[in-house]
Amino acid sequence: MKQLIKGATLASFLIGLGDYVLLKIGTPLGAFLFALGLYGVCMLGANLFTGKCGFILEDKKWRDLGIILITNLIAGWIIGWLFSLADPAIHEAAVAKFNSWDLSLGFFLRSVFCGMIMYIAVKCYKLGSIWGVFIGVPLFILAGFQHSIANVITAGAAVNWSWTIPLCVVGNFVGSVTIAWLAEATPKAKKKNKR
Repeated sequence: MKQLIKGATLASFLIGLGDYVLLKIGTPLGAFLFALGLYGVCMLGANLFTGKCGFILEDKKWRDLGIILITNLIAGWIIGWLFSLADPAIHEAAVAKFNSWDLSLGFFLRSVFCGMIMYIAVKCYKLGSIWGVFIGVPLFILAGFQHSIANVITAGAAVNWSWTIPLCVVGNFVGSVTIAWLAEATPKAKKKNKR
């Protein structure tokens, strides 16, 4: 459990660095630089909920996923709060972003779409390509899709909390698992399962 928590804290910090840059300089450049956060997560084998949940169909590690999620949320909020102390401009940008969230079907669906992209990005990395990460992350940011762990970091930087975060967690999970489940039916996946 100690290793899971350490890996999840590391993942929150790496995504936090990406979120800090995005809040500091905005899009489009911040969206591309944010990708380094997910690349670091993949390269260092850190535990990021949105990068792991689609693989639950393969590994069935529900307890581990729960620990990762809780750690990502707590560590992410604290990291965001520390960012707000480091730079007032980050706090102001985070408050503006935070105030744009709402408990709506649209917000939920944007979370689902982000989960889909996250699964594809991490799957690409596992198959030996970094392009999923460096295309996928800017894609979900520029499209306005919602990433639960980045959002909790933003909430921490805004020194606030929103019920949109649990909604986003569910949406990310649904999107990621849906793509993973659909991918199981592809000829390539079937061929791999026969080995």
